[in-house]
Amino acid sequence: MDEPNVLGDWQECEGHAGLRVRVHGLERAEPPRGRDEAAAGLTYFRFRVTVENRSTRRCGVHLEDGQIEVRLGTDGEAAFLDWRNSQFVEGFDVYPLRRVTAVLYAAGPEAALNRLDVQVQPKIDDDWDERYLWAGGIGLHEGPIDTEARPSAAGDSLASQVIRFLEREAGPGPGAG
Repeated sequence: MDEPNVLGDWQECEGHAGLRVRVHGLERAEPPRGRDEAAAGLTYFRFRVTVENRSTRRCGVHLEDGQIEVRLGTDGEAAFLDWRNSQFVEGFDVYPLRRVTAVLYAAGPEAALNRLDVQVQPKIDDDWDERYLWAGGIGLHEGPIDTEARPSAAGDSLASQVIRFLEREAGPGPGAG
């Protein structure tokens, strides 16, 4: 893979035709009951990992501890993953035209949440699939993005990079001359 997926994008599973996976639903969350001390000084968030079966056969899906990793900030430090309160998929048979979703809770420093990478390696019918990466962050859609800023400023955010890429691909607009 040359470039990561953007949070919300579907990724076709290379080793399993008809299956696709995505990371989506990233949002701030309240710490689950009993985790207030563990989350002291951190901002809690949750996200979902969904596997969709568009093939003609059922398949067993595993999304468990160790198959999902979250990194935060520019240095890629590990997030605190709340395995105790997350909801995993442990050997669930997904029939054609059905989906299964894991809901994960994690926490990290507020300043690092605008740059988030989630890596997922699904296990399908006891076979490991490729590792897939999604990039995004909390708060990327909030407020206007300065696309003319220096690379070290707000213009270096993932959303700003996507906007600049789309503008270059679209070329000059109508009436430009």
